Amino acid sequence: MIVNPQFFNYRLIIGSLIIALAVLTVYSFTSYQSIRANEQFLESEKHLMENELSQMILRYDDIMESNNLMSSQVKEAKRNAELTLDSLRILRSDLSVISKFKHQLSLLKTRNDHLFKAIDSLKDANMLLQREKLLAYNELKKERSTNNSLKKENRILSNHLKKGALLTANSFEARAYKSFLGRKKETRRATKADRIEVNFTLAENALAEEGDKDLYIQIVNPNNNVMADKGSTTFGDSSLIYSSKKTVNYLGNVMDIAIDIEPNEKEKPLIKGTYFVNVFYKDRKLGATQVTLQ
Repeated sequence: MIVNPQFFNYRLIIGSLIIALAVLTVYSFTSYQSIRANEQFLESEKHLMENELSQMILRYDDIMESNNLMSSQVKEAKRNAELTLDSLRILRSDLSVISKFKHQLSLLKTRNDHLFKAIDSLKDANMLLQREKLLAYNELKKERSTNNSLKKENRILSNHLKKGALLTANSFEARAYKSFLGRKKETRRATKADRIEVNFTLAENALAEEGDKDLYIQIVNPNNNVMADKGSTTFGDSSLIYSSKKTVNYLGNVMDIAIDIEPNEKEKPLIKGTYFVNVFYKDRKLGATQVTLQ
């Protein structure tokens, strides 16, 4: 049998191509597997770095919540970690990116070591200071405890003296009168009454300061308005609208006080109802009474 040389050459070329294709296929598959494994490794490295950065940020939050030591430095470190994490999440996982961020992560860890050591040192110093402060406070407390009873007794005595020195009054009465030819006649008729007389007694008090005392009488009519309004006076943050003011020279003895209060022309005749009478010394109410007109 005679073999055609040209046909033999074709078979040889085809066989070579098949072998080459098979080798190329095997190489391509192997390369794909290698690239895929490398991508998975890089992706795994990226996730590990993201987790480390997330844990680092959580630790910054814990430190800032537990104390205010070096808060500005901790906030700055947290901001750098957050920026690094945000950048890492949006970039693709390739060798250059992973290498770059591994270097940044290493720098952050080194800075954190120094920062946390400094915070721990400050904590220790602060705890020592707190212990010393507590010891000093306890010593001071022991010293003060020997005087507490005496101071308390002095305060109680002082308060009693202040209360005992206050001006007091009693026997408050109010009556409505009608004046005729210089004489006053008591009346219960609102249309007839042209004045209200207020009577009370300043009590004896040897502890009270002697001298002129300004007494203010306030009469509130049934419409809840101050009758015979003479204006207002101020005592610190308080103000008082009054119907009459009377200055007496108090010498610590019993003193009977009688004050006639005439309504303003626009208030005449008086209206029916109950008139409430209040007596004040400065901003303190000494007492009250009332009168009802028919």
